[in-house]
Amino acid sequence: MRRAIVSDIHGNLPAIQAVLEDIKSQDCEQIVCLGDVVGYGPQPRECIDVVEKFDACILGNHDLAALFDPEGFSNAAEQAILWTRRQIESGDTQEECLRRMNFLAHLPRTRREGDVMYVHGSVRNPVNEYVFPEDVHNRRKMEKLFSMVQHVCFQGHTHVPGVFTSDMAFHSPSDMNLSFQLTSEKAMVNVGSVGQPRDGDWRSCYAILDTPWIHFRRVEYPIDDTVAAIHAIEELDRFLGDRLRDGR
Repeated sequence: MRRAIVSDIHGNLPAIQAVLEDIKSQDCEQIVCLGDVVGYGPQPRECIDVVEKFDACILGNHDLAALFDPEGFSNAAEQAILWTRRQIESGDTQEECLRRMNFLAHLPRTRREGDVMYVHGSVRNPVNEYVFPEDVHNRRKMEKLFSMVQHVCFQGHTHVPGVFTSDMAFHSPSDMNLSFQLTSEKAMVNVGSVGQPRDGDWRSCYAILDTPWIHFRRVEYPIDDTVAAIHAIEELDRFLGDRLRDGR
């Protein structure tokens, strides 16, 4: 089974629409989202409507913040998530508002299929823990994380795609020529971000699991449409749009 795994859409509708078109061309049978459907971006309601149709979705920290008070957010991120909550609560009919809030409220923190796990942050703290490429130098942290991984853990949150292996290495998609072959060794796979990449490449990123292979995909989308939409909303910091062009 070929399974598309997306993450960190962040209210960027043009990005997820472009990714879905690419997924169609790849003959994927399932789509799993690793969370952060909303936050930062200008179209949270529309993105929820899209993700509701996926086979599975995990709770992200921005999804959680849209339901409750944000904690540890920057000023721009906090302002954006409070605006996002108002959009979800006030848009369209009352029935649709409740449907979208219920969707977020019932998202699981983890999903396990055999020895494969899906989280937003990490296997240790599924919603909030970041695992950055430079963490390979933090042996204590990585050994603890790998001790909790059965075989493979798919994650997002950092918006930086790549594969962590148990020999304390991080392999970026460009280093691997966009594909990684799973072995019996443990791996933690960050699938990157659809709506706000932060690895210096503005294009959307997602991954396809076609066991034993993981293929990373980069997809262009009409980025100027998203930037303009963010700039047009007074409550959203212009920086949230400007950073998209730099992939940061």
